[in-house]
Amino acid sequence: MTLTDLMTILPLAVLVAWTTALLLVDLWIPKDRKGITALLAAFGLALTLGLSLARGQQPRQAFGGMVVVDGFAVFLDVIFLASGLASIALAHDYLKRMNIVRGEYYSLLLYAISGMMLMTYAYDLIIVFLALELLSIPLYILSGFVRLNLRSEEAALKYFLLGTFSSGLVLYGIALIFAATARTDLPGILAAVELAPANLTMFLVGGALLLVGFSFKGAIVPFHEWAPDVYQGAPSSVTAFMSVGAKAAGFAALMRVFVVAFPSLSTDLTPVLWGLAAVTMVFGNIVALAQTNLKRLLAYSSIAQSGYLMMAFVPYGQGIVLSDTIAAMLFFLVGYALTTLGAWAVVIAVEKAEGRGLELQDYAGLGRKYPLLGAAMTVFMLSFIGAPPTLGFWGKFYLFRTAVEGGFTSLALLGLVASIFSAYYYLRVVVMMFMRPGEPEARRDPWLVLTAGVSALAVVGFSLVPGSLLNLALQAVLKLL
Repeated sequence: MTLTDLMTILPLAVLVAWTTALLLVDLWIPKDRKGITALLAAFGLALTLGLSLARGQQPRQAFGGMVVVDGFAVFLDVIFLASGLASIALAHDYLKRMNIVRGEYYSLLLYAISGMMLMTYAYDLIIVFLALELLSIPLYILSGFVRLNLRSEEAALKYFLLGTFSSGLVLYGIALIFAATARTDLPGILAAVELAPANLTMFLVGGALLLVGFSFKGAIVPFHEWAPDVYQGAPSSVTAFMSVGAKAAGFAALMRVFVVAFPSLSTDLTPVLWGLAAVTMVFGNIVALAQTNLKRLLAYSSIAQSGYLMMAFVPYGQGIVLSDTIAAMLFFLVGYALTTLGAWAVVIAVEKAEGRGLELQDYAGLGRKYPLLGAAMTVFMLSFIGAPPTLGFWGKFYLFRTAVEGGFTSLALLGLVASIFSAYYYLRVVVMMFMRPGEPEARRDPWLVLTAGVSALAVVGFSLVPGSLLNLALQAVLKLL
């Protein structure tokens, strides 16, 4: 490893070193003072965020081209690290309330973020697989963090078994691609297909297996089966982080690998991607209509949001809309992250021990008794629908526009219809909060209130200047090196 290699991955190296040190330091921190561990973890994330922003967007390669850091990676780093900071704020009171305060929680969270960052840097399929495991294994453990809760143990077991299966498919896909091209680096794979004879059938099957593995992380139908049970069984603070970080990492890998190495597969995969997007949007929204548990409702909502993201990726092989496709997906991920973390902050504020406070009727009267929480939750529900003036409106607008520009108007119309159907179950939460009598109890932890308030303000504020955020996304568009 040269000094140039180290400087290229400096933020990631600092985060890994900080997390390892935190794991050791936590051994000397008393159990009743684990807030110190949370503070140290937050400081490590803030330091990493500062280093990542200071590095700039100039593309750099390291480790013989196996790693690349560019504007695309930096943009996603901000999403991962900011989501991690918000997740620590959500966990601070929640862990104490649920009597699961343990310092290793924060170290596992930071290791998962390290895997997500490495996923965006990966320019070689071997690094992709290593990053996938680095982000997945801590999440498996965090899902079962409530050790004596059967639902949490079930969530961890399901996530581990299905996640291991999907990782095996990714590894098998990498093996087939290597067998077809004799390369694992992304530019080398592209060159092997374009300039040398390759087994295209084996190459196509390998690409399809990679798509399956990334679809699992993004909860794309029919690879979504883990999501509702894991979202419901895992600690809510873990679910909030996982619903943002794991999804963003999965789509980051999808964009990086398929845009750089597999443009030749775009024609063959277009019908597959179209079908995945359509089924995911429709299935997620229809099943969410029947949910009364807020955690399961948000799980199926997350599945539907994945469908919208996949819809924009359908025309990825058409160069004329490539930059718009990636920028629209990055823009949507920002809005989705803010909306999701804010919504989970409200859910965590209302949730009580032993899974109580998670049913829809538990929100009756919330808007009148806690007007700020009610107003924030209303903003988040409107953003999920895609209603103005929220960031969710512009996110869906840019996604639908990308699909139309790519010649997939019917898919965009299907997404619009699915969004209209989703208004029923999202607005049902608003109706329950403001139009049904009740005396709910909600936590007034300042970190929860701050997370919900800042997220709501950001969702509305950025929607007033969407062009600025879109320009940042366009500047971060993936460049083929």
